[in-house]
Amino acid sequence: MEPRMKSPAMIFPEALQALLSLGKAGENAGVPASAFELVHLRASQINGCSVCIDMHARLLKKAGETDERLFTVAAWRDAPYFTDAERAALALTEAVTRLSDRPDPVPDDIWAEAARHFDEKALAALLLHISLINVWNRLNVATRQVAGEWMKSAEVRKIVETAAASRANA
Repeated sequence: MEPRMKSPAMIFPEALQALLSLGKAGENAGVPASAFELVHLRASQINGCSVCIDMHARLLKKAGETDERLFTVAAWRDAPYFTDAERAALALTEAVTRLSDRPDPVPDDIWAEAARHFDEKALAALLLHISLINVWNRLNVATRQVAGEWMKSAEVRKIVETAAASRANA
């Protein structure tokens, strides 16, 4: 598989910086770094973004995530490995990622469950991260970026690992 072009975020360094800055915006909002990574992985699965699935699964594994949880993110409703707060974040992720799939894109019950586990600041951070991963997914899928290629670029690998470490330490 060959990409159609370089990622637009790599062509425009200011776009890359803006996206990275957006990712940092909610780091101190009280959402565990692992929850952000689960959100990133789930949205990427829905959108079929192999680059982000590869990246976020690796980052979760590097952070000590168990195989059971990694293997069952796509079936989180039927797997016993997730907390109620993680389930609420994953449900919100699915609703926000699939806005056009139902008449009421983010139903009150999904919102209420997320609000039960996260205060307004944490919900804002989750929404920013859900939206951000959807941007990354759309850029990567549209340009047919190749899974694993980011690992070959020392510059990109450093950016990704620095961003992940920053979230983990927040």
